[in-house]
Amino acid sequence: MSFSRFIIFGISFFLISCFPVIVAQQPYIGRATTVCDSRDNSTSVLGYTCNGLRRSCQAYLTFRAQPPYDSVATISTLLAANSSQLAQLNSVPENALFDTNRMVLVPVTCSCSGEHYQVNASYVVQQGDTYFMIANNTFQGLSTCQTLQAENDTLTRNLYAGTRITVPLRCACPTKNQSDDGVNYLLSYLITWNQFVSGISALFGVDTGRTLAANGLSESSIVYPFTTLLVPLQDPPTSSQVTAPQPPPPPFSTQPPSVPPPSGGSSKTWIYVVVGVVGGLVLASVVGGILFCVFFRKQKQKAETVVVSSQSFESIEKPLKKEADEDSHSQDFLESISSIAQSLKVYTFEELKAATQDFSPSCWIKGSVYRGTINGDFAAIKKMNGDVSKEINLLNKINHFNLIRLSGVSFNEGNWYLVYEYASNGPLSEWIHEKRDQTIMDWNQRLQIALDVASGLNYLHRYTSSPHVHKDLNSSNVLLDQDFRAKIANFGLARSVEGQEGQFALTRHIVGTKGYMAPEYLENGIVSPMLDVYAFGVLMLEILTGKEVSLLYEEVNTELSEVLTPVLYQDNGQENLRNLMDPSLQGKYSPEFALVLFRLIDSCLKKDPSDRPNMDDIFQSLSRIATSTLSGEWAISISEQRTTPR
Repeated sequence: MSFSRFIIFGISFFLISCFPVIVAQQPYIGRATTVCDSRDNSTSVLGYTCNGLRRSCQAYLTFRAQPPYDSVATISTLLAANSSQLAQLNSVPENALFDTNRMVLVPVTCSCSGEHYQVNASYVVQQGDTYFMIANNTFQGLSTCQTLQAENDTLTRNLYAGTRITVPLRCACPTKNQSDDGVNYLLSYLITWNQFVSGISALFGVDTGRTLAANGLSESSIVYPFTTLLVPLQDPPTSSQVTAPQPPPPPFSTQPPSVPPPSGGSSKTWIYVVVGVVGGLVLASVVGGILFCVFFRKQKQKAETVVVSSQSFESIEKPLKKEADEDSHSQDFLESISSIAQSLKVYTFEELKAATQDFSPSCWIKGSVYRGTINGDFAAIKKMNGDVSKEINLLNKINHFNLIRLSGVSFNEGNWYLVYEYASNGPLSEWIHEKRDQTIMDWNQRLQIALDVASGLNYLHRYTSSPHVHKDLNSSNVLLDQDFRAKIANFGLARSVEGQEGQFALTRHIVGTKGYMAPEYLENGIVSPMLDVYAFGVLMLEILTGKEVSLLYEEVNTELSEVLTPVLYQDNGQENLRNLMDPSLQGKYSPEFALVLFRLIDSCLKKDPSDRPNMDDIFQSLSRIATSTLSGEWAISISEQRTTPR
């Protein structure tokens, strides 16, 4: 064998062994999803390139169950999948309801459509939807705003409620090289917070290097939630892989696999092989240097001139960073969330430190909440961690006097900082239970607060884009401003309930405040606006009696409504009424109106949710009482309570 042939052999060996890591089956999308006006598909933002061995194939998606898409039927309909196949793949019956955030495997037929692979689903636009929200909220990143705009550009440039649009879902088929390497399926995995390529690969028993190569990533690449990662599979995924605890990520090794020693051959032959490999490395280095100068310098210049505004939340694949790099990524992250809610201000962490005197104890309010001074005005700054996107998105699209207003956000070292309007008189619980500052709230103030809360809940149930249930109404989550007007706060557990009022959803994740949770929620996990109605009845009972709910439960055997029995259903009701009312109100209220309020409370506490009034009925009843009893500075116009959502 000639020396030149060994050189060719060396070059070929080098290129074959290295190119799977350098040249991807499909480029990872990264933060390109956030630039909705872009049509550059170099990062697969318009879909994975149709470069597979077949133009159509069996593929798989992942989807995390979220109401209203949390059943076999609703997920299958949303993602254009076969419901029986989806149920079989996830080892559940066809009428199954998934737990919230349960990862669901979705079998689809992936096909070429022009230059890209996709699955065509459809979706009816809801009021307030944008292409970005549909792609990243409803479909969780299985599509992109760029793809939606390109696919539906001829239909309409603007989104109108009721319009049905096509939603291309991200999928791909294995290339010939992947097929030859034993890859039979590609799974489009939805990345979420704090996930890494190594952990995702381990979840499906796939070598990390193969997953990195399939997406054009390196060991230190940054990956982002609401984006897809292609996972190359030899066998179809199983439900046990996505429901079992995720194993710890294996250490990624850059060392090539060990090669067994040759069984024979002369030392002279191995000299030629070594020389050939060295020659190949030298030649490849030269070629690589030229490519670097031409291509990567151009990319660097482009990166320096283009500002990318990301709407995703980032997760990092464990790279080692210098402090300057961390500062840079922190600033990039602030820029990345600036458009998640365009009406919100994105603060730097330094701005919030200055506003709170470096989070001084003198500025501490309670828990993780601090009072800050921003532009001369007070603000409440709450430190949070985990997924707060739902609360941000909800508060960003509501506008009502009696719902706490979110004015800004910040992110630093894995923690969110949410900036709210400042309610100077704090939580209602401190005034009715602890008699804050020895100040007694009078009848008019209490009635006004009840009306404010009813108004806020009525707006949440009837006037938001898709009805929402607060799920955690209690006296600590009702804040009072300087005029003692009520603001409902803490929307961390709030969730939407699609359809007409009264429609309900199911959950196995029971979370709330003891004493305020409705029986049907505790017993069967039923979520509906009636949860808030029940909690409102409990809150009203606290407002009128001045007692904490725990003390009220000590007075009854089973149901809280038994507290009202002596007042509503016994002959000496007037005397019992005086005993039940807050002693500080004695002689300062109308017994007739108080009796009406207790009857209203009794209806809110009915065990059967269908027997309870809705919040609109409650609001109207309280408005009539307020019209008759409130005057002067406490008078209120009903029209002020219904604010158009922004």
